[in-house]
Amino acid sequence: MKTLYDFQATLADQTKVPLSQYRGKVLLVANTASKCGFTPQYHGLENIHRQFHGKGVEVLGFPCNQFGSQEPGSAEEIGAFCEKNYGVSFPLFAKIEVNGDQADPLFVFLKKEAPGLLGSKRIKWNFTKFLVRKDGTVYKRYAPQTKPEEMISDIEKLLAE
Repeated sequence: MKTLYDFQATLADQTKVPLSQYRGKVLLVANTASKCGFTPQYHGLENIHRQFHGKGVEVLGFPCNQFGSQEPGSAEEIGAFCEKNYGVSFPLFAKIEVNGDQADPLFVFLKKEAPGLLGSKRIKWNFTKFLVRKDGTVYKRYAPQTKPEEMISDIEKLLAE
C-alpha cells in the first residue's frame, strides 16, 4: 500500500524533498493560490502551523494556477506575497498541476485516497485541503470553503492517535 511517504515534492527553490522526512507527523496539504477568493485562508493555514508545528503538525502549501489563472506569479513572487501579506512561514512548494495529464503524482494519490463529492477524483478549486495521518495515510479531504480553523478538532484527534 502506498502512503504519502512514497512521494517526493519540489520546494519553491527547486530542492527535491522526500516526503518521508515528515514521517510521524500529521500533515495538512493544500493547493493554494494568491489571487483567489479563498486566499485569506493563508491566515488560517499559518495559524495552524504556528499553533501545532511544535506538536507534530506540518502544513504544506502547493501553489497551483489551474483554476482561473489565480496563481500566475513565479515562485519568488508567490513566496514574497505570502510572507508579506499573510506571514506564511510553512513550506511552499513549486507550482504544480493537480488535475489532468500533468497532475503531480502526490495529488493523484491524494485524490484517489480521498475522492471528493460523489466520488470525484478531480480537485474543483484552490484551497482543497487534505489531512494526512502520522503513518502517511490520508484521513480526509476538505472542500475549499472549509476554513483551516474548522479542521482543528480533526488535527487534535490525529495527534492523539
